[in-house]
Amino acid sequence: MADAFRFGIEEEYFLADAASGRSPDGATADRFHEAARRFVKPASHELLKGQVEVQTEPGTRFDEACEALRGMRRELAGIAQDHGLLLLAAGTHPLARVREQETTEKERYKRLESEFGIIAQRAMICAMHIHVEAPEPDRRIELMNRLIPFIPLLLALSVSSPFWQGRDTGIRAFRLTAFAQWPRMGVPEIFSGQEEYQRYIDLLVGAGIVEDASFVWWHIRPSTHYPTIELRVCDSCPRVEDAVAIAALYQALMRCVARRPELNAAAGPVERGICAQNIWLAQQHGVEAKLIDPEGRARPVAEQLDALIEMTREDAEALGSTSWIGRLPEIARRGAAADRQLARYEAALAAGEGPEGALRRVVRAIAEETVS
Repeated sequence: MADAFRFGIEEEYFLADAASGRSPDGATADRFHEAARRFVKPASHELLKGQVEVQTEPGTRFDEACEALRGMRRELAGIAQDHGLLLLAAGTHPLARVREQETTEKERYKRLESEFGIIAQRAMICAMHIHVEAPEPDRRIELMNRLIPFIPLLLALSVSSPFWQGRDTGIRAFRLTAFAQWPRMGVPEIFSGQEEYQRYIDLLVGAGIVEDASFVWWHIRPSTHYPTIELRVCDSCPRVEDAVAIAALYQALMRCVARRPELNAAAGPVERGICAQNIWLAQQHGVEAKLIDPEGRARPVAEQLDALIEMTREDAEALGSTSWIGRLPEIARRGAAADRQLARYEAALAAGEGPEGALRRVVRAIAEETVS
């Protein structure tokens, strides 16, 4: 059974000008991407020129995935340094401005820019996507439905986007708010099964709204190209070990839900609505949030995380990920990336820095964490 739960991790990163901390100009970003394609094979463009994406190979060992991601981050950071840039793993770029963004010259992205206008240019967001192979790919919709109640907790552990266009937003995960302007986003619908989901996709494609299911950007979705369920709710994590630990918990959850068909078997509109509310609470407060549990109680993230780790203990042991998942309570105790960014910003303000200077310190701190 363990062989059926191979995983892969995709990470999106920002580029920042090393001197100003702002988004790079298009020409500099183009030169970076040209070098990145030569030296880091998994590196690919994202919607905006000031972004880059990498992904691990499908695998079963989190130690290997961590080393692969760490190596790609360091190589890309070195290429960025050669071009006067910094590499940032975070949900939002603290100093990026919409008017400074240039769209990557690729057919898919040009279509999005044409269709969405300024909404596409406002996509200054970077996520971590986690693929986990489902044991029965034709039953992924059923599994996805039953995983929905867990995704707010995974978001809370990853929050790293408290700043937007040079301002403190007052929430820990602004990335999802920025992304909420896009259509076909958010918590997925509850479908009765694969057939009903496919009918939904076929109607969109038949009407000429989308080319395929990859233009549906839910927080969790069945992958178009792989036999996986793709978790998309998480912010990009500055610390690679945090990213890998969250991926390990998601993999264990997938196995747990697959072996326990009674778990969230009745998930429907109420559970979907509670998930949406919990996602907002996680956005607001990160690991300090109190999320609504199935009994209707508001319980702290740390308490719910402990319960979830206990529930998936058998699965983590079978998958060999117990030590990785064991890192997660420390995130709940010490705070997630957003908390560190805010502390750095507030300390700089208290030391007499202006908002722009304080955010430059945050940008440099994220860059250091990204490759540490």
